[in-house]
Amino acid sequence: MADFLPVADQLAVLLRGAVDVQVKSELEQRLEESRRTGKPLRVKAGFDPTRPDLHVGHAVLLQKMRQFQDLGHTAIFLIGDFTAMVGDPTGQNELRPRLTREDVRKAALTYLEQAYKILDRDLLEETTNAAWLEELKPSQLVELMAKSTVSRMLERNDFHDRFSSNRPIYQHEFLYPLLQGYDSVHLECDVELGGTDQLFNLLVGRDLMQKYGKRPQIVLTVPILEGTDAKLENGTVVGKKMSKSAGNFIGLSEAPLEIHRKVMQIDDDVIFRYFDLLSQRSADEIATLRADRKSGRNPMEIKALFAEELITRLHSKEAAVEGKKGFDAVYSADALPENIPTFDVTTETDSVWIAKALSAAQLVKSTSEGKRLVEQGGVELDQVRVTNAQQQLERGKTYLLRVGSKNRKFAYVNVKA
Repeated sequence: MADFLPVADQLAVLLRGAVDVQVKSELEQRLEESRRTGKPLRVKAGFDPTRPDLHVGHAVLLQKMRQFQDLGHTAIFLIGDFTAMVGDPTGQNELRPRLTREDVRKAALTYLEQAYKILDRDLLEETTNAAWLEELKPSQLVELMAKSTVSRMLERNDFHDRFSSNRPIYQHEFLYPLLQGYDSVHLECDVELGGTDQLFNLLVGRDLMQKYGKRPQIVLTVPILEGTDAKLENGTVVGKKMSKSAGNFIGLSEAPLEIHRKVMQIDDDVIFRYFDLLSQRSADEIATLRADRKSGRNPMEIKALFAEELITRLHSKEAAVEGKKGFDAVYSADALPENIPTFDVTTETDSVWIAKALSAAQLVKSTSEGKRLVEQGGVELDQVRVTNAQQQLERGKTYLLRVGSKNRKFAYVNVKA
């Protein structure tokens, strides 16, 4: 018989960072039953393999699964290979492009190996929903559809907005929440986890379980992590959610140096959002780091702590050390990367305008952008910051130009006749 922690202690872990818990009293009851019977809860999270790579935004959910595992419960990693071909309409203002079976198969191959970076593979059940959804007969599908109404579906913001603005909603899109909900009916889970954007779908599963005579699952959602380009505005983190398509992601399988580099690009204040959602440090430890930041501690040191913790979890302690060394060697204030490109800039006069040199060296898209960047203090000339937008580079000399601070770019410029 499994030896579970007291319910209050389990809840302290499981509710940290949670947004929606429907219903908390039921979760407490299930945990009490689990302790009494020695039977672990069955906890499911579904992942549609729409892209081959998982990122640390997915890790927020994976970490919550791992917490259930560490407390002795059974985590079920559901690959939605069938639902991925239908296409999740969540948050979509238009029809989501449908994927082929081959697209889904290729993406699914990588998911579990990446998930194992967070989850305990020895305590994980793995399954795919094509195993039962492809077996549904037309009569069973009709029965499933009869357990929900169009008006209920139109309660979803994305469907409601599209309907109100006369944009098309295809019938298979209504099927998606029902199919995801049927996963819960089939697996008879105690708890389903998901991001806050999945709340509607998860509640459909809870409702369907009751209509099929099953004990309804508890729904627990976690926040959606903003991307590495997010900003803090009036005390609130503002920005697009992390995604590969937005280019603001940190991949679970990326190299340690790349992970370290991307963490160091996160806004100095937004990094605490990452600590809150992904760090295994205690709330008190994170509060101390916040206080240190307000007291003037270098934010780069604080971000380096998060990078070290993240890389250690995804790779190893040794990889975290090497990642920092590599970053310091390439991106520290005085370091120069290897293989800096060289560009020739010709001039008929004795000198060339710095903005023209920046453009010729492909460090900026235009001379106007170069001029503005100099005025903003974002350009170094021979490793000395310049702010004079009319700076001239003498003919016959070679200069080292650098733009940017987080995404630094270098070039040598030969000023020639």
